[in-house]
Amino acid sequence: MTSYLDPAQIDVIAPNFKRRLSGVTATVVRLVPLQAQEIAIAAVAPALPTHVPQIRRSDLLTMPAKGPSGHRVWHARRNSEMLAGLVLKHLFRKRLKLLFTSASQRQHTGYSKWLIRQMDAVISTSQKTAGYLDRPSTVILHGIDTESFSPPVDRAAVKASLGLPPGPLVGCFGRIRAQKGTDVFVDAMIEVLRDRPDAAAIVMGRATEKHLGFERDLKAKVAAAGLADRLLFPPEVPVHDVAKWYQALDLFIAPQRWEGFGLTPLEAMACAVPVVATTVGAFEELVVPGETGALIPPGDVPAMIEAAAQLLDCPEDRARQAAAARAHVVQNFRIEGEAQKIIAIYRDLLGAA
Repeated sequence: MTSYLDPAQIDVIAPNFKRRLSGVTATVVRLVPLQAQEIAIAAVAPALPTHVPQIRRSDLLTMPAKGPSGHRVWHARRNSEMLAGLVLKHLFRKRLKLLFTSASQRQHTGYSKWLIRQMDAVISTSQKTAGYLDRPSTVILHGIDTESFSPPVDRAAVKASLGLPPGPLVGCFGRIRAQKGTDVFVDAMIEVLRDRPDAAAIVMGRATEKHLGFERDLKAKVAAAGLADRLLFPPEVPVHDVAKWYQALDLFIAPQRWEGFGLTPLEAMACAVPVVATTVGAFEELVVPGETGALIPPGDVPAMIEAAAQLLDCPEDRARQAAAARAHVVQNFRIEGEAQKIIAIYRDLLGAA
């Protein structure tokens, strides 16, 4: 059962208005408990795990206009949350400093641009994202929990525990749909596995109802190639079990045609798995070609085949890049670093208030 905090004691509010699981939801769940160790922050959302510090939605209207520091910070991550912050500030006279985090990598609508102009500060989740904004922003790349996502003691034992083939294993995790490039991965893996009888691949994720036909077509293509026993589609697993599946991999491929940010390469690299990723989202800012994996154009099946083959066929180079991948994430992408950088902006806004 959720234990709600007293809004009068809260300096920072992190709204999450979407009930369905999303990248924003995952961000709030990851960051707010960590940030709460250093600053009085609470989320407000229709459904979050009970360990996330929260206030009730009704508290937004009844809470004192002033926070403990005079103003509060309202940290929005969607248009609807920016609008709600403006309504609370100007209609209900709550003393708020408005902060927005942008992850979008496309031209904003006129309405979005107007909302963003009303913010007191803006964060971008990558340099590429910052380039789509009409105002300055602070770039703060996402981080991950490098303790939960860590190298296995015995990769072969992890494979055996999950019922996976013992040979080299390539993985692709995420929603199964064309936008995520799942078909590109399948097409590439059919060619890669044909020439490497000891290797296997897995597509881990879920197809929503709209994309079930797409998933069926992929499985039919795999079966027609005679690879149904080596190109596997295991059921989606709970978030807390995902790290174990990364630990079973020898190579991870992020085949997206489009992505806002994309955490999966970081999660894989933290588990000492080199990554082949497309040049979308923040992937170019995460993967170091030749050191932690490779970068390829989106939708390019031959390039994916070549990049995967190079790593699969050279265990020594793969091991070198695996170790470098882990070190790269620990040095640059720990979630504690992301949390601290955002807290610094909170404190700047509260101090300016």
